[in-house]
Amino acid sequence: MIKAVAVDVDGTITDGKRRLCCSAIESIRAAEELGIPVIIVTGNILPVTKTLSIFIGTSGGLVAENGGVIESSRGRMVLGDIQKCQEAYEFLKTKQPIEKVDFSDQRVSEIAFYRTLPVNLIKDTLKDFDVKIYDTKFALHITDPAVDKGTSLVRVAGDMGILPEEILAVGDSENDLEFLKVAGLKVAVANAAPELKASADYVTQKPYGDGVKEALERFVL
Repeated sequence: MIKAVAVDVDGTITDGKRRLCCSAIESIRAAEELGIPVIIVTGNILPVTKTLSIFIGTSGGLVAENGGVIESSRGRMVLGDIQKCQEAYEFLKTKQPIEKVDFSDQRVSEIAFYRTLPVNLIKDTLKDFDVKIYDTKFALHITDPAVDKGTSLVRVAGDMGILPEEILAVGDSENDLEFLKVAGLKVAVANAAPELKASADYVTQKPYGDGVKEALERFVL
């Protein structure tokens, strides 16, 4: 039985231009009205994540910065070590021309920069650092490998009294692999990365927010 829904943001409840999809918002609100809380799980900073939660109308907890920051009934916690990410970024700057994304001064657990270089080049350059690199298709992220969207989702769900296997999770990119892995029902939208589709229980026929609506109507509503 599905007791909660966890959704990624960029490329999942947004379109390819990062605009929120009305279809996704409507289905999320319909789930909330049925008493199914929705948890937002994203690489965005916590202030953006909190704002989305307020204006969309979700009541579940929040997972921000790819699992590095959470907010639940127990309050807000920073789980990722930004110092190791900063050290890797400073080294990377000496090797490659890169630039942090907007509002980077508000990131407290990871570093995110624009996708101007191939992700494999970044991974190779930082292979000797204790960090993980994610490509969200909107930015590249240097994160603390001790945390991810999956471990943080389990923690937030636990604070809500919900088991991971009672969650329907929807995502689109490689940084969603971990949180889909822990969920009971794994959904990839049609525009998802091949590796995410391969790990999903269900791949929607429609992309982006329309895919979220399709999944929620099929399994929740």
